Amino acid sequence: MLVLLILHLVAALVAPLLVRWWGPRACYPLALAPAAAFGWAVARAPAVRDGGAVVEAYPWVPQLRLDLALRLTTLSWLMTLLVGGVGALVLVYCARYFAAGSAGLARFAAVLVAFAGAMLGLVLADDLLLLYVFWELTTIFSYLLIGHSTTRRASRWAAAQALTVTTFGGLAMLVGFLMLGRHTGGYRWSELAGGGLPAGGYLVTAVLLVLTGALAKSAVLPFSGWLPQAMAAPTPVSAYLHAAAMVKAGVYLLGLLAPVLATAGPWRPVTVTAGLLTMLVGGWAALRQCDLKLLLAYGTVSQLGLLTVALGAGTPSAALAGTAMLFAHALFKAALFLVVGAIDHSAGTRDLRELSGLGRRAPLLAAVGTLAAASMAGLPPLVGFVAKEAVLAAFTDQPVVLAGLVAGTVLTVAYTARFVWGAFGTRPHADRTEPQPVPAAMLGPPALLAVAGLAAGVLAGPAGALLRPYAELFGPVPEHLALWHGPTLALGLSALALAGGAALFALRGPLAPVLARVRAPVGGAQGYEWLTHRFDRLAIEVTSATQRGSLPLYLGTILLVLVVVPGGAMLAAGPWRQGVPLWDTPLQPVVGVVSAVAALLAVGARRRLTAMLLVGVTGYGTAMMFVLHGAPDLALTQFLVETATIAVFVLVLRRLPERFSARPLRRSRWARRAVGAAVGVVLAGLCLVAVGARTAPPVSLAFPGLAVSEGHGRNVVNVTLVDIRAWDTMGEISVLVVTATGVASLIFQRSRTGPRPRRPRRPERSAQRGPQRPVWLRGGPTLAERRRSIVFEVVTRLLFHTIVLFSLFLLFSGHNAPGGGFSGGLVAGLALAVRYLAGGRYELAEAAPVGAGTVLGAGLAVSVGTGAFALLAGGSVLQSAKLDLWLPGVGDFYVVTSLFFDIGVYLIVVGLVLDILRSLGAEVDRHIEAAGKTERGLIVDPQGRRP
Repeated sequence: MLVLLILHLVAALVAPLLVRWWGPRACYPLALAPAAAFGWAVARAPAVRDGGAVVEAYPWVPQLRLDLALRLTTLSWLMTLLVGGVGALVLVYCARYFAAGSAGLARFAAVLVAFAGAMLGLVLADDLLLLYVFWELTTIFSYLLIGHSTTRRASRWAAAQALTVTTFGGLAMLVGFLMLGRHTGGYRWSELAGGGLPAGGYLVTAVLLVLTGALAKSAVLPFSGWLPQAMAAPTPVSAYLHAAAMVKAGVYLLGLLAPVLATAGPWRPVTVTAGLLTMLVGGWAALRQCDLKLLLAYGTVSQLGLLTVALGAGTPSAALAGTAMLFAHALFKAALFLVVGAIDHSAGTRDLRELSGLGRRAPLLAAVGTLAAASMAGLPPLVGFVAKEAVLAAFTDQPVVLAGLVAGTVLTVAYTARFVWGAFGTRPHADRTEPQPVPAAMLGPPALLAVAGLAAGVLAGPAGALLRPYAELFGPVPEHLALWHGPTLALGLSALALAGGAALFALRGPLAPVLARVRAPVGGAQGYEWLTHRFDRLAIEVTSATQRGSLPLYLGTILLVLVVVPGGAMLAAGPWRQGVPLWDTPLQPVVGVVSAVAALLAVGARRRLTAMLLVGVTGYGTAMMFVLHGAPDLALTQFLVETATIAVFVLVLRRLPERFSARPLRRSRWARRAVGAAVGVVLAGLCLVAVGARTAPPVSLAFPGLAVSEGHGRNVVNVTLVDIRAWDTMGEISVLVVTATGVASLIFQRSRTGPRPRRPRRPERSAQRGPQRPVWLRGGPTLAERRRSIVFEVVTRLLFHTIVLFSLFLLFSGHNAPGGGFSGGLVAGLALAVRYLAGGRYELAEAAPVGAGTVLGAGLAVSVGTGAFALLAGGSVLQSAKLDLWLPGVGDFYVVTSLFFDIGVYLIVVGLVLDILRSLGAEVDRHIEAAGKTERGLIVDPQGRRP
């Protein structure tokens, strides 16, 4: 199963390249990925036919009980067939649906294959948290697919609406999953089902949260509005996502959880009520549509309501009928959407008021569409008839629900007749433009789906036997799927629904005013727009009331809340049991007093540079505290960070006034000093209370031993960062890269990967004017004489390479001695800073002739690649290994693979410093130069070049 997911990932990655080579025909080889999933599921049919399961599990984060757990059972087997089979046919269809050179086709093909892989992972996931990961991936990919036409506002709006609604439901569902997993001690659904459920309001809350996610994903009321709007997507997207795959995720989740949660308090009332209302409202809305695609969209909403009722009922008969309906709906609705795409491609319109005579001029297309529509209406011997009769039979003991199902079926028959009549009928006064021929690649996929619906109806008995193991999870199954059960009540109700739907369609003329008048007071799109507008308005009101533009006010409010709330709780929790040692060595209070005095002086400083230097003193004081506590690695890092911070401040202060403003007033300064002192006291007290409240030994006590035995290093700090807690470091460096990109983009909108500015050439001095001055730095001559320091240039020339070598020494020795990638990267960054300060922006370009974005990306790629390589080598992600090596003249030595992860950290830190120097240093220099030339009457372009 994991191989299938990797296959989809690889196909998605190579899709843009294939589309560039072959155009739309690249969809043919891309269809092999979902086709492989379909073939694999067919081969596993014997394994799940008798209720068995195919299981794969790979360790992921054992400490959190998270595994890559995949499980194929009857229900997931059925969904795998649909996801793989329909996905392959839709990709084949896309090969002729899109014209050569279509805008965004490469992205579309890659995202569609990626969506197929995410949907496959969703239905195969056994771990609820893993299911949520794939759940949100389908949400993101559907957003990209719905918004494929980026130039159309309707597409962008529909994509945003679908993303907002389904993401909201997904977050609610995640909270429900966490509540269930916290109570039972794990997230494996196969184990959770037998572990017992919580009781009372806790279970009710968890169930309601899970139902919110399922109903939002499947567009069940009150979340139905996003699905019709999503018809702005290309027709293949509608056929796959909104008929066979994504909207099925919600009802699939209902079916997955129903064996355990169906008896939980609100489950049945919510699913049955919401499902019936959705079926009726969606069916009634479908009767009012003139766009064939919108008609099918509202019909999908109606059918999803039916599936919600069947799969949420939690009875054996309803479960069997629900899985049959799940299968039938995917076949006929995907086929009908593909037929509508062919009609649009052939006739140039989907408006049934403009179509006429298409049935005579495109008989094969009409035959395919009519066959699929007959299954949707529930005509024998198609699978739609078998499934709907089974649904009606499952609820014969619930008259109210049965009446609602029959009414919804009447509407289904009526809008099905409207579809067939509108698409293929002949009407006077309609456009009879000669249609274009439909390519075989566009007619074949819907024809296969329609014929499959016919074959499944004829073979209802064997098909029902494959689905029966799922229904048996609820108890003995009294019914079986068949074309003929004799003269039953369900058969009579099916005939009544067909007659009622035909009559409703026949009376469409007299009922037209009623259809136009009876509608929801607020449509789904209008309701969503009103709600988002209200949220925007509320945000504006709250912002205007709380955000006054005063940073000291914001910070002071936060700090006062910290003092009052946690500080008050700390005082109320007294008395404290732990003692308060004043110092371990006499030097500690000295350093502490110096740092405190520097902090107090910084508050009252009038000059910005003075305040910055005093703040730096507090940072160096903290580093000295680390030294006195025997933490040289932390001290080294703190010293380097403080030095780099001072360099950044110096760059920024060039563009700021020398002095602070007249405010704050003298009396408010003392108030700020008091707040700062109170915060310091509260934080110190909280640290003491937290340490004294510990009841278990800290996990860090095991780190020294683990550092040697597992990480193969003696520097506990570095081994912790790159091995024991490598996942934390991975997240931190990812945030660092994103932050650097965002900050640099906010400062100056310039390329961060392109070529650097070149040093301007100067004419050679003539021999008559005497010998040239020696050039210690190539960028030095570009600076004004008053800004140059020959001594500084000479020292920089002598020390730069030594500092870089020292940074590499820290990098490679950090596993066993103070240092590491972070410290080494800071040292290399400071070397670049010295080079820039000595020779200016052109000298920086000479020292680092590469873009900062390139260095950041390379570092992140190296770190991520290290983790991925460990997984491919058979270990866990980011697992370290010791490599014993031998070199002549050196002898035996070893290398730990976490070194390569540390190299990535080194590159990221160097790239970050380079980004800062280019943004706050070189770019500011360029603007200053441009401003000076403008003042002298010279016109320069934004790049600093003369025209």
